[in-house]
Amino acid sequence: MNEHSVLVAGLILSIASIVAMLCHRLRLPYSVGLVLAGIGLALSPYSLDIPLSRELIFTVFLPPLIFEASLHLKWRELARDLPVTMMLAVPGVAIATAVVAAGAHYLLGWSWIAAGLFGALIAATDPVSVIAAFRAMDVEPRLSRVVETESLLNDGTAAVAFAILVAIALGAQTTVTSIGMMFAWTVVGGVVIGAAVAGLLLLIAGRTEDHLVEISLTMIAAYASFLLADHFEMSGVLATLTAGLLFGNLGWLGPISEGGRSHVHSFWEYAAFLANSIIFLLIGGEVIGQPLSGFLLTSAIAIILVLLGRALAVYPLSALFALTPLRVTLKHQHVLFWGGLRGALALALALALPAQIAERQEIIIVAFAVVAFSIFVQGLTMPLLMRRLSTAGK
Repeated sequence: MNEHSVLVAGLILSIASIVAMLCHRLRLPYSVGLVLAGIGLALSPYSLDIPLSRELIFTVFLPPLIFEASLHLKWRELARDLPVTMMLAVPGVAIATAVVAAGAHYLLGWSWIAAGLFGALIAATDPVSVIAAFRAMDVEPRLSRVVETESLLNDGTAAVAFAILVAIALGAQTTVTSIGMMFAWTVVGGVVIGAAVAGLLLLIAGRTEDHLVEISLTMIAAYASFLLADHFEMSGVLATLTAGLLFGNLGWLGPISEGGRSHVHSFWEYAAFLANSIIFLLIGGEVIGQPLSGFLLTSAIAIILVLLGRALAVYPLSALFALTPLRVTLKHQHVLFWGGLRGALALALALALPAQIAERQEIIIVAFAVVAFSIFVQGLTMPLLMRRLSTAGK
């Protein structure tokens, strides 16, 4: 590590700390403050000069954020609302993808393959943005759990749809059977990898009471599960989610020592804070570098399509549970709709688009516009919506 790297790390930590204090005092969403800080840095002579890429997001930032979030999920609570979250994460993402793809084809004139790819990458809500936003608000526990869990689960659907469309764009032939196999490989494979990695490391953890070793093992679980699954083209998000669930539910029953639990929680709380800080700073820096002014109409249409797709996914699917104990109130449906934030996951997929897609650069720019709208408009108005709906603190 050279002197420049040390200075960059110090600058990031300083900015993150100052922004966190200011946002707390001004009651602003932390993610919004960080993106603004990233924009300010990009306009100054002291830009971070770290390009945002699919590899950086997937291999560095997503594993700790997902692992930290899943550590707090409890089996019983997750299972209770699993029908609702799975309905939103699978059919819901499919509906949103179809709506956005059809609109992009007919209204923006994009080819079907380009429109489908954009629909797939933008349909899934982003765990980074969603968890960052909802952690900063006093949200009713069940609502927070449904929104956050959906954002963690819908990756599998979006990843499969995106992979299928990329394969088609590159000339591959697909059938119903191959699509089903790809979905199973991505979703089930991710869960199996996460369970295998976590199971092995929990056995090792049970043989020590050194909290530093225990922290190290959880870190290995987060990254090894994600990177192994991603390497085999499975869902890294679901792999790390599974590993985190196992550590958070089984680890506290014995493998992680009683004295080590507080240390593990503190470490992952800081790791998530650091990853969030860097990723939103980088998003701010990248947003300012995009020629958004040349695509204002296209971006506005895309934003409307994304919101329409989300609405057609949330309200009809939630109505299916209206007469059951899993009923989602209309107020909570409004939060699910407006709180379906987009962020780093969409940008990672956009940046991974193959060069053969003629509309690639336009899709990347529009994806940044949708993410900017999501962070600034939806992110800033979420606390107001929560207050108006009287859901906060209940």
